[in-house]
Amino acid sequence: MSAEKHSPEDVALSLTLAIVTSSPEPLLLLDGQLTIIAASTSFCSVFGANAAQLTGQPLYALDDGEWDSTQLRSLMVATMSGEGTLDARDIDVQRPQQQVRHLIVQARRLVYLDLEQTRILVAVSDVTDARADMTLKEEAARGNRVLLQEVRHRVANSLQIIASVLLRNARTTTSEETRGHLQNAHHRVMSVAALERLLSTSEDGDIEVHAYFTRLCESISASMIGEVDQISLTVEGGDGVVEARVSVSLGLIVTELVINALKHAFPDGRPGKITVDYNFHGPNWILCVRDDGVGMPLTAPVRTGLGASIVAALAGQLNALVEVTPAHPGTQVSIKHTRIALVEDEPEAASELLTAARPASSAIGS
Repeated sequence: MSAEKHSPEDVALSLTLAIVTSSPEPLLLLDGQLTIIAASTSFCSVFGANAAQLTGQPLYALDDGEWDSTQLRSLMVATMSGEGTLDARDIDVQRPQQQVRHLIVQARRLVYLDLEQTRILVAVSDVTDARADMTLKEEAARGNRVLLQEVRHRVANSLQIIASVLLRNARTTTSEETRGHLQNAHHRVMSVAALERLLSTSEDGDIEVHAYFTRLCESISASMIGEVDQISLTVEGGDGVVEARVSVSLGLIVTELVINALKHAFPDGRPGKITVDYNFHGPNWILCVRDDGVGMPLTAPVRTGLGASIVAALAGQLNALVEVTPAHPGTQVSIKHTRIALVEDEPEAASELLTAARPASSAIGS
């Protein structure tokens, strides 16, 4: 018995219907009147429909007309006219006794040899569950941010208590050396406390540098510069933000350099000015702490105190270079984050530059 022969048109249509029906994606094949010719098994499964009942049904009549929306109509008009074929529309479908489903609908007008027969392929994605998951994640992230801000607020309070204890002990001790160590520890703790205070009010965890340095320097001034001292401490530079992990290192560097200047730049009640300057240059930045004090004698012995070690270590963590230069008058210490320090393919070269710059930083006192 010979197999029944079919025309090429019938074979092509049969193949098209088979492809649409077997597609793992929810698909609809429409004619020029937007009547459903075929629906994929996936579409029927997702939307609880029967393929035989869908065939011949107008698109806008799906789910008793719930699919009939302005968004879908505008998409189909654009598709029929040959415009916006890559566009998509969000539509909400309210099925009986079910929650609203959020759908993304895409439509393409098929281009093939039979120009008289319009065919449109519609792809439907149900993003209801995905958006619900995203909402839950956003709410969880928002809750975590609030919790983190509260924790940072409490940490800042705890650090301030610790700093107060250190300062009280520094005032009561009879040893000048011990007093100096306690005061330095107090300022370092206050540096981190000021940062935690700012982070507790930050929504994204980034820190506005100028505000941070201003608060930090106000704290140092209040505890180290007396009313009779004629020393001013100012912050300059443009606005900008950095990540929290970077701001921790920058704050500690500023603390060490300012304390060092207050200790050594203005002996015997000498008046003067200390300036903290921070500027962005694209991906790079420069932090400068300069004073107009007595400066460093050329024959000054190299000091390798704790302050110098802290500054060098923190600069290394930031892939930055430390430079100490005369300011005429006074001294300027610059922490430079440059492109050459960011070249990951040449770590040895960057390391050599950092090492070469560090001996100068050892002129920073403890």
